[in-house]
Order: sequence, then structure tokens, then C-alpha cells
Amino acid sequence: MSVKIYSKRLGINYCYVIKAEGCIMIDTGPPQSGKKIEKWLGTIPIDPQEIQLIILTHGHPDHVGCALRIKNFTGARIALHENDRSMFEKGEIAWPSAASTWGHIARYLFRPFALFFRFSGSKVDVIIGDEGLSLEEYGITGKVIHTPGHTPGSVSVLLNTGDAFVGCMTHNRFPFRFKPGLPIFAEDLSKLRDSWRLLLDEGAKTIYPAHGNPFSSEEILKILS
Repeated sequence: MSVKIYSKRLGINYCYVIKAEGCIMIDTGPPQSGKKIEKWLGTIPIDPQEIQLIILTHGHPDHVGCALRIKNFTGARIALHENDRSMFEKGEIAWPSAASTWGHIARYLFRPFALFFRFSGSKVDVIIGDEGLSLEEYGITGKVIHTPGHTPGSVSVLLNTGDAFVGCMTHNRFPFRFKPGLPIFAEDLSKLRDSWRLLLDEGAKTIYPAHGNPFSSEEILKILS
């Protein structure tokens, strides 16, 4: 069965819906995005109730802020890696570490906006371990791969088509970057580079970041070489 990829821009974030035999969602954007997502789901050729799983690429509020609302709207289960579970369930606003000079500056500039990212914590229904998660039971030919570096619990979704949804393993949009590159925020850049090598070895071809437009994996190969 062919795979359909639907994306929605929510300010500087993107979330995705993947439809094949089954249907999943990747990330839910910041806390104020609920109405936009619900409206968007009514414009794409799926029934929101088809969405079985909401995969959160990591626990930062601009990616998980609407997860509880969208769970209630669709009936889907929430999946998150165990290392970011506490952050999400407690509704914590974790401020990421800078990984570049611009990251240090941006971290200072963005801090006053933290109040806008408060969200309601919620129980994680599917806890992802380091071994990842097969998506076959959800009707998707692909898997979730643990790709730490941005946060300890960062994950990526890799489809058998080579489409890879990587959260903040890369940035490709202002105010982070103007072209594909490593993220300006990361807890451990060395682990992040290792995660990229793993993902590329697993067959990632087209990269879908949470901040920016899709691009070829060749762009990342240039950076890692």
C-alpha cells in the first residue's frame, strides 16, 4: 500500500500524519496549536479517529504541547521514549542546552517566551525503550529508532521508503538555521552525530525535520564527513 505524508506548519514547528494501511501522527506542536491541528485534520483525506498512535520525537513543549488535546480528539495513544517520559508527564518546560554560538544567543533571547509554552502533562501510553518500536502493528511499514543527542529520549521515525522524521536532530528554518545543519540546541552533540550515522546506516534518504522543509540525507552526509 502506498504511503501518504501530510505535514502542517505550526509557527516554526511542523507536525506530520503518515497514512498507509494504518495511520500515525508525529509531534503535535506547541500548546496553542490545538484548534489549528483539529481544523487541519478535517482537511486531509483521513478520519481523525484513524490515527492510532501519536509519536513524540522528544519531550520539549513545542513538540508535545498539544499531545493531550489531540489524544482526546483522535483517541490515539501517546508514545515517547522512557528517557523523556518524566519531562512530559510532569509538564516540565526543559530549556535545551546550546550547541553553537547562535544557540547561546538564541537561548537567552527565547527565554522570555517560556511562559507561552506551559502545557498539561499526561500519561505516556506507549513507552519506547532503547530498542525502538516496530510500527507494523499500527499499519505502517517502518520503525521508531532511539536517536539521542538533542535530548536523552529523542527518537526518529524511519519508514521503509527511506523517509525519516527526525524532530530536532537537525534545524532547517529561521530562527534556527537558514539551511540544513545540526541543531543549535543539543544535550550531547557527540551522541547526536552517532545517532545520525545510525539513521543513515538504516537507510534514511529524505529528512523531515520538525523545524524546516524536507531535504536529502546527502546534506547531512556532507556535515558528518
